[in-house]
Amino acid sequence: MANLRQALADAGATLTDVVSTRVLVASSRQADLVAAWEVVRDAFGDHDVPSTLLGVTVLSYDDQLVEVEAVAAVVD
Repeated sequence: MANLRQALADAGATLTDVVSTRVLVASSRQADLVAAWEVVRDAFGDHDVPSTLLGVTVLSYDDQLVEVEAVAAVVD
């Protein structure tokens, strides 16, 4: 979530500007998906955005377990 916060900040946004997320977890175990989701959910706090949580077989980088894609909307 630190990477997401930084990417948002670099774009002039914060977590409260996020309008949707997609969370990819490199696991077929439901417990792993739930654990990853709890971290994401807790980071957003009261800002509850539409989200998709998916288990996948592999992600792009060695040892990468979670990827969070977020769409944010900011007013210019």
